[in-house]
Amino acid sequence: MKIVSLNHQAWQLKGFWPWVPLQGRSMETASELMGVTDWLPATVPGGVHFDLFRAGLIPHPYVDAQSLACEWVENRWWLYRTTLERPADCGDRVELYFRGLDYEANIYADDVLLGEHRGMFHPAVFDLSAIFATRDRVELRVLLRGVPPEMGQIGRTSLTSTQKSRFGYKWDFSTRLVNIGLWDDVQLRVHRCCSITTLAIDTDVVDGCGELNVGMEFAHFAVTDARAEWEITLRDPDGREVAAERLDVERDGTALRRSLLIAHPQLWQPNGCGAQPLYALRLALYVDGELVDERERRVGFRRLRYEQNPGGPADALPYTFVVNGRRLYVQGVNLTPLDHLYGNVTTGHYEWIVRSMVAANVNLVRVWGGGVIEQERFYDLCDRHGILVWQEFIQSSSGVDNIPSQRPEFLALLRQSAEAALHERRNHTCLAVWSGGNELMDANNVPSTLADPNLAMLRDLVQRHDPTRLFLPTSASGPVEHMTTRKGVMHDVHGHWKYAGPIDHYAIYGESDSLFHSEFGVDGCADARALRKFLTPPHQQPTDVKRSLVWRHRAEWWDTAQRDRDFFGPVDDLRTFADCSQWIQAEGLRFILEANRRRQPRNSGSIIWQLNEPWPNISCTSLVDYYGEKKMAYYWARKAFAPLHASLDYRRLSYGVGEEFVGSVHLHNSGGACEVELCAELLTFGGVVLAQRNWRVPAQENASAMVDRFAFKIVPECTELFFVRLRWNEVGAPMQENTYVFSTSTREPYAAALRTTAHGLVVRATSGMQPESHGVFVAEYVIGNRGTETALFVRAEETAGGWWVEAGWDFEPIFPGEERRVVVRCWPKCAGGFLETERPRAGEVPVVTFRAGPTSGPTIANFAAVT
Repeated sequence: MKIVSLNHQAWQLKGFWPWVPLQGRSMETASELMGVTDWLPATVPGGVHFDLFRAGLIPHPYVDAQSLACEWVENRWWLYRTTLERPADCGDRVELYFRGLDYEANIYADDVLLGEHRGMFHPAVFDLSAIFATRDRVELRVLLRGVPPEMGQIGRTSLTSTQKSRFGYKWDFSTRLVNIGLWDDVQLRVHRCCSITTLAIDTDVVDGCGELNVGMEFAHFAVTDARAEWEITLRDPDGREVAAERLDVERDGTALRRSLLIAHPQLWQPNGCGAQPLYALRLALYVDGELVDERERRVGFRRLRYEQNPGGPADALPYTFVVNGRRLYVQGVNLTPLDHLYGNVTTGHYEWIVRSMVAANVNLVRVWGGGVIEQERFYDLCDRHGILVWQEFIQSSSGVDNIPSQRPEFLALLRQSAEAALHERRNHTCLAVWSGGNELMDANNVPSTLADPNLAMLRDLVQRHDPTRLFLPTSASGPVEHMTTRKGVMHDVHGHWKYAGPIDHYAIYGESDSLFHSEFGVDGCADARALRKFLTPPHQQPTDVKRSLVWRHRAEWWDTAQRDRDFFGPVDDLRTFADCSQWIQAEGLRFILEANRRRQPRNSGSIIWQLNEPWPNISCTSLVDYYGEKKMAYYWARKAFAPLHASLDYRRLSYGVGEEFVGSVHLHNSGGACEVELCAELLTFGGVVLAQRNWRVPAQENASAMVDRFAFKIVPECTELFFVRLRWNEVGAPMQENTYVFSTSTREPYAAALRTTAHGLVVRATSGMQPESHGVFVAEYVIGNRGTETALFVRAEETAGGWWVEAGWDFEPIFPGEERRVVVRCWPKCAGGFLETERPRAGEVPVVTFRAGPTSGPTIANFAAVT
């Protein structure tokens, strides 16, 4: 089979009132019905909204509340057109192949209706052989008949009738901007007499030997008596051939299956556990010695199993992932679509998101059921970088009721999209779990089980098409849906998503006994630089969702204004406002992650809601904002997920002078057993050490354990802010640290932070900004504090605007007299759609500065050379 991409054809787009394109002319006057737009250049893959914006027909939907002025787009019909040239060799069949039509379409070649299609997650395929037998070129037209009626976050799941991504109809982290367009590849596929149609590839490792199981289905397009053969070739990561077979194909056969054994394979490991060597698999189909079709895949050898959590209830599902014989503590993130206009997402944007997971010590991503089944290149990147995938089918809760739909037309569509996903995604080494959907539950908020016919159907499909993977009915899978104070019932739970306060937050999560925590979060603002990109000047003053309709439009669920006033007092500066919000988000999230990890292995993992956001929010639970910039919570989560980590268990943030502080120090190790030097310190805001304890302890392999208590009396020198800092290192390795901020005030406990300055910060570059590879620049800096006050939460910022930043050390305090060395990498932004304007200009070099915050004083560091 030969594939010809039609993505970069000269596509055009035109809008119409509903039904008009099917009539063309007025019945009364016979005049042409011209449409609501003229013909416009169109992007494929893409979405209608971006093309309309480029043509000046809609305002930027991501600015202020301007998305409200774009909702008419979904109520029109949209016609795409391009010209197809007859292939020089049409073989035995020419097919038109749409990987992603969104959502209901009529497809025409000239005036011939090829067929209709409904659904965005299974391909639409049409035979063009007869048409090209008589024509050298045809006009291809794709008529998209508006968007189907569907519910956003609020509604009745039981009434769902589509397989359309629901987040675009309005979710807490998105607006109503319903995509319509050709969102994935469009191709011509030229077949010879026989072609491969589907593959089923899985690997295992048994007694040190790699097992590769390959299944292949194929279709016949011409009758022939010729001899057919298929060939399997496998090459190791260094390019050496390790297996090759050539086998006859039965004349009328439509399926083949073969198992190969590979001695001593290089093992694929999840991120943080080792490397991800991928073998090159080639499957080729020959007829009379002539190659007629082939497929190439990258596969990794790993053994994936699932066990019940040690010490868990007998009726609990298996939430412990065992990879290559070793229990994996899941350090996960939930993924939403990268953009409302998901057809405009680029490979580079996917790569930045996956690399952000890798850098944050993440080993699993949950692809959420209210969004999309991501494009194939996302899963390729997860294969390459060791990110296990929890893939949900497209179903989600709706608030009013959350019962999986039983409507026959919905179940038929769900089956189609599920089978399409299974056929493609099962071939990825990274795939670990299938789930029936997000937060599906009965009228009493009890998570749905396999007694539900909808979920039983999906379980049966997984057992038929991908029997080696775990199927979970839904997430959370219960037996209760949300966090609770009841003991013994939190197996896999969701919640909560708001910081619960300087006392309650620590009681809720510190006393939890959940086995698995597959969704939870804390909300926080985007950085002020991001806020100024999508809020016009009249809306850049800090406020709340009650007083501003624009802020309500961008953050109704996630308003942190009152929470942050309770901690810091009134704040009028946008940058300080955002810094304060990010601090509380990071503090709240870190405690949840560390509290869960302290219970390893009875607790087998945490999956943060959420890694990213599909449009720019003022505030939400994301770790990375729409523009790809990382919040403070990202870096604190990265530290909490570090392979060797120390944490402090405490139950409140404020202590009066004379009170005793009692905390427990814990050591977490996801690697092999080692010896660790550990220190706990009490420091004042001036950096004076008032108390200190040191330990030299063994860190058990792949385990967490309490080391000791750290207790001291709060003395007047602690006023108003004081710190507990943990420092540790494997003997002979560099020192790591984790700092906690406490207050001696119960009223506005962190207000003192805003009265500080960062006058003492000095920065010198030990190496200038140097090109590394693939357009990436890297530089190293030394940051010192020559002042008398702690510089809070120092971070790197790229000011040219065209670069994503990855700092090896970020959002940490620097105490007086101390310095830190930090390596900063800058990746050229290469996202699509509305993010195209973020790309660097030709010849541009990134510019990095450092600042501390939150503070009311000057925060840009001095770059004068330090001798």
